[in-house]
Amino acid sequence: KGKCPEDGWDESTIELFLHELAIMDSNNFLGNCGVGEREGRVVSGLVARRHYRLIHGIGRSGDISAVQPKAAGSSLLNKLTNSVVLDVIKLAGVRTVTSCFVVPMATGMSLTLCFLTLRHKRPKAKYIIWPRIDQKSCFKSSITAGFEPVVIENVLEGDELRTDLKAVEAKIKALGAESILCVHSTTSCFAPRVPDRLEELAAICANYDIPHIVNNAYGVQSSKCMHLIQQGARVGRIDAFVQSLDKNFMVPVGGAIIAGFNESFIQEISKMYPGRASASPSLDVLITLLSLGTSGYKKLLKERKEMFSYLSSELKKLADNHNERLLDTPHNPISLAMSLKNLDETNDAAVTQLGSMLFTRQVSGARVVPCGSVQTVNNYTFKGFMSHANDYPCAYLNAASAIGIKKQDVDIFLKRLDKCLKTFRKEAKQEKSINDISDANTATEQLED
Repeated sequence: KGKCPEDGWDESTIELFLHELAIMDSNNFLGNCGVGEREGRVVSGLVARRHYRLIHGIGRSGDISAVQPKAAGSSLLNKLTNSVVLDVIKLAGVRTVTSCFVVPMATGMSLTLCFLTLRHKRPKAKYIIWPRIDQKSCFKSSITAGFEPVVIENVLEGDELRTDLKAVEAKIKALGAESILCVHSTTSCFAPRVPDRLEELAAICANYDIPHIVNNAYGVQSSKCMHLIQQGARVGRIDAFVQSLDKNFMVPVGGAIIAGFNESFIQEISKMYPGRASASPSLDVLITLLSLGTSGYKKLLKERKEMFSYLSSELKKLADNHNERLLDTPHNPISLAMSLKNLDETNDAAVTQLGSMLFTRQVSGARVVPCGSVQTVNNYTFKGFMSHANDYPCAYLNAASAIGIKKQDVDIFLKRLDKCLKTFRKEAKQEKSINDISDANTATEQLED
């Protein structure tokens, strides 16, 4: 049926299945006589075993989704993977998605592929409308494709940074719809930025007949992000949405899924990919989904959501204990932010020092964002870089509840963060005592004089 099985398979069954696929490829035929330049020859047995002897990769020179006659097994693997992944995307919340394919590039380059495909449809286009998110790869994806990103600054609503819809529409009118390749929006992101207003953006795109590409990097694991995409497609226009394999399915980095609601457009993107492609990302995600089954993946999604609630409540307690606060970002379903206002006021370097302390204590993934940092990316200068705004009101620390996180991870992180913050408080008290003594000595000397 081309769907993800409800119950996961055991490893021996999966290996048997992969071996059956492999013997359908010509390089594994007993009497094969190869006289071409690409015959699936592998000199290392270790490399051959690592890839289950599926050596030919996927696609043909003109289409990454095309069937390769001398690699029937690898071609079947590719078709099955795309079908199973489509089933899981529907399961995760985008029910009306019609087509998708796994591409052996990470999210940024996959977005570039989408933009390059749109280039042929919109030859006069020079600009990509991009509501600001301080993450380099999605910004550079536009530049690599040869377009000029038009940065739309976010609007501060409470603690949240949200899409400035008026600025988006005003920029479309100013530049002219024909000169705009697409609107490039984002779902999953670091708090206090929250997912873009996808429904409204999709409606604007439909109204002005402008394509809409969504960066859904780690949004498959969030029912809220997937719901936004589903609603955006229902009320307006979403041409494609791109998600990472590693972030959503816990496989090695190097693959992404390009999906959409118009099958012919998604096929156009797959045909834009030049040459054949590595089968490794497809193989990794197929093995993972066969081992989990839909029940296993649903369980992971449920656990992630529960851990988000737990992380949120416990981080709030810790923030209160240190006279800080958990920023109020209810529209962000994955990432949280805790203010570091007192730390920032005590010592300019303390905020970045906290990040170093956490990293040396083996806490990975937590982002410490100081105020006022400036960074230039491809000749475009971002003020307040990493905070998604020129002047966010306070420094803060990010933590995320992503798929696969365990209660133990949360508990250890909070314990180590608490210890680091206590160290800063202790140092601040000692410094204050030294300053008080120094002031007292100065006052005494002045009286004696």
